[in-house]
Amino acid sequence: MKNKFISTLTLVSTVLCTSLCASLYASATFANNHAPSTTVPFTSETLEKYAAPDWFKDAKLGIWSHWGPQAVPRIGDWYARFMYVPGTPQYEHHVKHYGHPSKVGYKDIIPLWKAEKFEPDALMKLYKEAGAKYFVSMAVHHDNFDLWNSKHHKWNAVNMGPKRDIVGDWKKAAQKQGLRFGVSEHLGASYSWFAPSHGYDQFWPLNGVGYDGENPEYADLYHTGKDKPYRDARTWYTDNPESQKNWLLRVTDLIDQYNPDLLYTDGGIPFGEVGRSLVADYYNKNIKNNGGRLEAVYNHKNIGSGEFILKAGVQDIERGVMEGISPYPWQTDTSNGDWFYNDNYGYKSSGQVIHMLTDIVSKNGNLLLNIVQYPDGSLPPESKRLLKEMAAWIKVNGEAIYATRPWKIFGEGPTAAAAGHFKEEDNYTAQDIRFTTKNDVLYATTLAEPAGQIKVLSLGKNSKLLDKKIKDVRLLGYSKKLEWRQEADHLLVVLPEKMPTPFGSSLKISF
Repeated sequence: MKNKFISTLTLVSTVLCTSLCASLYASATFANNHAPSTTVPFTSETLEKYAAPDWFKDAKLGIWSHWGPQAVPRIGDWYARFMYVPGTPQYEHHVKHYGHPSKVGYKDIIPLWKAEKFEPDALMKLYKEAGAKYFVSMAVHHDNFDLWNSKHHKWNAVNMGPKRDIVGDWKKAAQKQGLRFGVSEHLGASYSWFAPSHGYDQFWPLNGVGYDGENPEYADLYHTGKDKPYRDARTWYTDNPESQKNWLLRVTDLIDQYNPDLLYTDGGIPFGEVGRSLVADYYNKNIKNNGGRLEAVYNHKNIGSGEFILKAGVQDIERGVMEGISPYPWQTDTSNGDWFYNDNYGYKSSGQVIHMLTDIVSKNGNLLLNIVQYPDGSLPPESKRLLKEMAAWIKVNGEAIYATRPWKIFGEGPTAAAAGHFKEEDNYTAQDIRFTTKNDVLYATTLAEPAGQIKVLSLGKNSKLLDKKIKDVRLLGYSKKLEWRQEADHLLVVLPEKMPTPFGSSLKISF
């Protein structure tokens, strides 16, 4: 049965598609590696033909809405799982505020998510002003609740909760602002992730009393199989063919209804051939919808779950960065606070986010930034402040960010950046500098606010990195000429008393 099902999945649509290749400029800057072909469609075996489209390589900054019913309790990420795990803060909070999970479970949290102050047009305007070139809507988290008008799952936002098409409303707002639109699916892990909902209490007086996940009335929310509840929480992805088919149907429906420019999977490619066939189908449909040109981005992670194929899409690193320049475009996903709203969680400062963006771009990456929302859909003051301060900074320094490519080295400075998942550096100094390039111009951006002067050690007269003489040095956002000189071992730039922007500044260097 499983083999028959999987073999059927390999019959993906045979539309015209693109054959792509990655290449570098001879000067070590990164070239346009989008070379279209119209001969062979993608299949699950030929995903490594993929190369990221120009729009993504130029965009650099996306904003994400990692938002849904799990925001309601205001206690952060993974609520739907941990509310069924005694001893966790989520369990204690749930029992205190809602009741015991044998009677009041996650099914009862969902109707409390009303999104009554959700104004996607107003939010998208703020996101564009803050510098976003693409926007990603969560479509379904591990909680198995679809945020669109799902054809294959009754537990969705149109049927219950806010009773509106959240994904569709986000897409309309993004299109009005001229932003590319993406969706994130976290469903693949849900079939194992939700296993605690089938557990039972281990304490008197309810010892042995099963949670509401055991109730067959809610089997489609809590992943009850045909024969018995699915309880295997040993792995991120299930090997249950029934669950894999459910994932395929729902994510395919998501793609077909919204034709997203970007599809993000929270992990590696799920379910082997099943997942690879879906990615190939996604690419082929995108090519058909874009007149023979591939404009799609598929994000997946090298994180020990599922299948990671570097050239099959765009690698995503969760709350972390690359150690150095990657020859392939990549993406960091992170949040300015907790993933879902949390009363007790801190927020990143504007400086931290801007420095992270600058570092990532210098290494050929993009930043996908979740902006925390209240359960009702409005923004906390910390999110509003970040967007306002990012807008002011990007208005001046965006030239050094957008449509740039890495230079011969990503940067210099005393701070060694953390690398890998869940490693975020926030102790940069004004001596930490990141390089980007566009046409014949080199940009050098500091990762803190400099004062007095800047010494760029990589740009001295004796530097082996330079094959041309420096002709001029400008400061973005400053109209007057600067005093500068090129010494043997550094470029010295004297700065104005008042800098154009806080958090960091960009030198524009021409040759």
